[in-house]
Amino acid sequence: MEEKIAKTNQKEKKEEEKFESILLELRRVTHVRAGGKKLRFRAVVVCGNKRGKVGLGKDSATDVSFAIEKATRKAIKNLIEVPIVNGTILHEVSAKYQASKVLLKPQKRGRGLVAGGPVRVICRLAGIKDICAKILGKSKNKITNAMATLKALQKLKKPKNANSSTQTK
Repeated sequence: MEEKIAKTNQKEKKEEEKFESILLELRRVTHVRAGGKKLRFRAVVVCGNKRGKVGLGKDSATDVSFAIEKATRKAIKNLIEVPIVNGTILHEVSAKYQASKVLLKPQKRGRGLVAGGPVRVICRLAGIKDICAKILGKSKNKITNAMATLKALQKLKKPKNANSSTQTK
């Protein structure tokens, strides 16, 4: 009996966590085969709870709404945890994914989000309020820039003492 109550409490906690999602890219994709053209839609969605969790999902379907729904589910499934202290990251970090390179630097409190494109969207949904970011690669592809940003955020080290990992407003 107690196990069932504990399981329902865990489910309620998961439902309480609200994720905000932003559509990063929506594209029409056509495959030409011997039988004709096959039209599908590819959606790229970034989800985050603005408290240190963020994820990216991409999927395709024959309908736009289905593609967005599937990509959102994948984004929630692929969440990463970002250590945030006083609204910023702990140290400078850079990452490379395919042709994209991203550099993330911590900022003083009150400076704001100094970033552009997919980097800005990911940092905002992760809950980072003060950061300076620069896309160093020559790639204009939103997906590879977003993947490089997530790779950089994964490289961040967690603070040594557990009390400083809580986010202050």
